[in-house]
Amino acid sequence: MKKNSSIIAVIFLLLFANRIAAQTDMTLENIFKSGKLRAKGVYGMNSLKDGERYLRIEQDTLYIYSYKTGEQLGVMATGEEINQQIEGDPVSLYGYQLSSDEKQLLLASDEEAIYRRSSKAHYYIFNVDNKKVTKLMAEDKVQNPVFSPDGKKVAFVENNNLVIRDLELQTSTRVTVDGKRNAIINGTTDWVYEEEFGFTDGFQWSPDGSFLAFYRFDESQVKEFQMTMYNELYPEEYRYKYPKAGEDNSLIEIQIYNVKTGKVAKVDLGTETDIYVPRIRWAAQGNTLAVYRMNRLQNHLEILAVNAVNNSQTIIYNETNQYYIDITDDFVFTPDGKNFILTSEKSGYNHIYLYDMNGLEIKQLTTGEFDVTAILGYNADKKLVYYQAAQSSPLNREVFAVDMKGKIQPLETTTGTNQVTFSNGCKYYILNWSDANTPPVYTMHEANGKLLRTLEDNAAMRAKMQEYGFAAKDFFSFTTAEGYSLNGFIIKPKGWKEGTACPTLFNNYGGPGSQTVVNSWKGGDLWNRYLAQEGIMVVAVDNRGTGFRGEQFKKMTYLQLGKYETEDQILAAKYLIEQGLSDAKHIGVFGWSYGGYMSTLCMTKGADYFSTGIAVAPVTNWRYYDNIYTERFMRTPQENPDGYDDNSPIHHVEKMKGKYLLVHGTADDNVHCQNSVDLITALVNADVDFEMFFYPNSNHGIYTGRNTTFHLYKKMTNFLKENLLQK
Repeated sequence: MKKNSSIIAVIFLLLFANRIAAQTDMTLENIFKSGKLRAKGVYGMNSLKDGERYLRIEQDTLYIYSYKTGEQLGVMATGEEINQQIEGDPVSLYGYQLSSDEKQLLLASDEEAIYRRSSKAHYYIFNVDNKKVTKLMAEDKVQNPVFSPDGKKVAFVENNNLVIRDLELQTSTRVTVDGKRNAIINGTTDWVYEEEFGFTDGFQWSPDGSFLAFYRFDESQVKEFQMTMYNELYPEEYRYKYPKAGEDNSLIEIQIYNVKTGKVAKVDLGTETDIYVPRIRWAAQGNTLAVYRMNRLQNHLEILAVNAVNNSQTIIYNETNQYYIDITDDFVFTPDGKNFILTSEKSGYNHIYLYDMNGLEIKQLTTGEFDVTAILGYNADKKLVYYQAAQSSPLNREVFAVDMKGKIQPLETTTGTNQVTFSNGCKYYILNWSDANTPPVYTMHEANGKLLRTLEDNAAMRAKMQEYGFAAKDFFSFTTAEGYSLNGFIIKPKGWKEGTACPTLFNNYGGPGSQTVVNSWKGGDLWNRYLAQEGIMVVAVDNRGTGFRGEQFKKMTYLQLGKYETEDQILAAKYLIEQGLSDAKHIGVFGWSYGGYMSTLCMTKGADYFSTGIAVAPVTNWRYYDNIYTERFMRTPQENPDGYDDNSPIHHVEKMKGKYLLVHGTADDNVHCQNSVDLITALVNADVDFEMFFYPNSNHGIYTGRNTTFHLYKKMTNFLKENLLQK
């Protein structure tokens, strides 16, 4: 009996252990479907004008809180009270816009995505005082609605025309009437500006609402690209303007509309029309409009100060660069109208500079061999600029304050990634801190750094990490024979033992100014950790050309994208083999977009080291990609034909020896499916075997339709297991 009881006990323990293991193993379902391994965030928080209170959305209610005490002070709106007044699709409180007098909310309904950042919707206005809802316009969906500074009007784009709606009179004024699809755009941007300069709000109110400055794009001479949309008996053809490398751009105008007179004045941008205007910004007071003017090669930037009253202008900033100049939003007019603050790489690293309105550099406010990564705010009373920098290491992000004499005060310097959002007036801030192995912790602080309270510590997520046995992400670096130190991360398989060479996957991006190896949570790297659980070691190495290590490291790939990046990934594979970490016969590489370009180059030019590759939505020939991005790094194909061709994977397919999976969405408006189709032609011509999968009607993110993301990652996971884990 004792013997039988012991046997039963052992069987029970084994069954229980297996049950526990099943509960604690990561699965693709709980990564991509259930969301149970997703860390909590703190979202929907916006400062009110007084800088003492903020709004936060919780359970479809917009609450008012005190920064200082955390006390709930009231309710501004609820989704229920708004939606019961609306016929048709309900509005979401997320994405609301608050008028400057804080009396009205602008809310979207039935929002329809256009491209990456653009959308159109029906909009409603909620009056905070009387709780009434009115529809902005009864006709077509509109884009980019913005309250006037006094809250009495809303400007928006309807069918490529700029319109002003008077909310009191319930009348509309059409600022432009010549808008036409694939021809003339007023008040928003064309495709390539949206994608590469990162904005769609192509108009701005002056501070007092007297003027409305706006973009006008004439894209009539830009060539069209067409995509086929499926699901119907006869598929539809979708056409839009997409300027490829070396091809014609839109002709740009900046116009200023006088709200009182109804007259429009055109800003003088000079005689050269083949230019870019990547930003416009009104000064904090008065009628001065800053207009960025940049040449097509993107290595000469001027900022014009335009007087909206008489249309006079002066050049207040002038910069040239032997490579290119990155455009950011790090530009601040001081409220007194005497100065402006911006960042530049002209010292070799990205730093903050103070200028007067005559264009005289007063002082470089930050110095050192590190990059400032963002200007976070400006405190006019204390004359402090708050900024984030990769000061201690390219892997970390710290937050500092600097005064107008260059004196620096550390604010948040805990190792890892510190991200800060300031209240209006910069009296308080919310800190989002994480590192590679710790989910985000959100805390509220006074501007001097004093901790007021914790908003979310993600203790539940940390417990799940223990329960599911999250593998640690570790960092390493190695020095190449040419003397370049390259940073990497590594996630080792569960149960890994010293001296064991593992099947390995390189999961990289590698594009100009990007960064994969960073000491941040990054969503937990769940798929990478899942693959490690399954026995695949996952690594990433930031090659030459990536960011936050100064201008020289970032821009050395100029005119020859792909060359040094591929060499560095090959060197990384060699290094891991030499260290006894990677199984030389089972090294894979995965990438998406630029990463797909890199994985395909590694599978061709690096075929002796990479045996398995996945490329999702890859660029395969830079001649096929848009001109703003491509020419920034490569100039035009006419100027640099060898640079375009020498490192295009299409020209190296005969070198491929391993297992290769190619994936693309058929409605990718960004990296066109043409890239993969032409690569397939080249592979077939070279008699190279490969696998391919297309996702119908999916864009660059490949998430269109039910189950698409899960299906994609399951397919890629099975492909990696079949080719990396089987001996």
